Amino acid sequence: MRDQSTQNSFFVSSPTAYFESASRNGSVAARGRVATLPHRRASSRAPDAADLPMEQITIRVPASTSNLGPGFDCLGVALRIYNTITIARSSASRQRFHPPIVCEAADRFFKKARRAAFFFSCSIVEQIPRSRGLGSSATIRVGILLALNRLSGNPLDQLKIFQLCAQLEGHPDNAAPATFGGFTVVQSRATVSVAQGKRDTHPGIQRFAVSPRLHFVLLVPKLEIQTSKSRNVLPSEISHAEAVENCANACALTAAFVSQDYKKLRGVFADHLHQPFRVKLVPFLPRVVAAVEKAGGLGAFLSGSGSTICAITLQDRDRIGAAMKRAAGSISSRVIITHADNRGACVIRSPD
Repeated sequence: MRDQSTQNSFFVSSPTAYFESASRNGSVAARGRVATLPHRRASSRAPDAADLPMEQITIRVPASTSNLGPGFDCLGVALRIYNTITIARSSASRQRFHPPIVCEAADRFFKKARRAAFFFSCSIVEQIPRSRGLGSSATIRVGILLALNRLSGNPLDQLKIFQLCAQLEGHPDNAAPATFGGFTVVQSRATVSVAQGKRDTHPGIQRFAVSPRLHFVLLVPKLEIQTSKSRNVLPSEISHAEAVENCANACALTAAFVSQDYKKLRGVFADHLHQPFRVKLVPFLPRVVAAVEKAGGLGAFLSGSGSTICAITLQDRDRIGAAMKRAAGSISSRVIITHADNRGACVIRSPD
């Protein structure tokens, strides 16, 4: 798997900082502002509190496969594919262009943490394919939030970092495994602010370790799908019978992961909430799912909003990967075979 690397700089000054945001091809995409907020003492510590110099820090964040079929917007598994985000305190003279995803996360962090904003540079090494349903945007957001949290003295705990990422993402199913690792179940409790007219989420989360016996076989097509586009094809309602079947499959799937009785995953990846409607964007999905089952896999599903298709198996991973690629036909794609990541986002020592 070939790495992609992007180098970005982000800057925040006092009392406000104005900045330009560059798109991935280098053209200017937007303008914005980050406000400096009052200072507050740290009340809790983030995870992985290693004794690192507080001028530069590197965070490694895992990819994730979400929904797992029937668990729409609430189930996810972290995978051993990573994006690495390095943040370093910087001076105003080293200002550079940066993407909106970085400045939005920084803005949200400084407002929530009530810390004095500061200039910083940001570099990102990407291994996770973008816009393929593997949580690449969540990894960058989690990495930025955790890094700024450490450099600011850990004012926020891990749960608050996750909640900020979920708010930025608009859904929690990638933010949870990216932050905590393992198999995650998110209960989203939404509250509505009448004064601001905005919907804010404060999700609760449960996390379970995943055995290395379980293999995740990813068919990654050369096809980008934006989450917003993939959500636009979803219906506003489904029948009562379909909802009951969806609940049954999601419960059975969760029980299999919690008990680690993975053979009981057979037949539980079907759903009525999103996959039948997203087939129009990924028309080869039914063929690939059928090929996985025929080759002996436990099952397969559309990873997140697609276009990646994820198969889960206890054996014959190479044969299943080959079967998936054949079933995709003329679609250009590659196969990645990996395991679950049980650690989640973590601090790694920065290069000298």
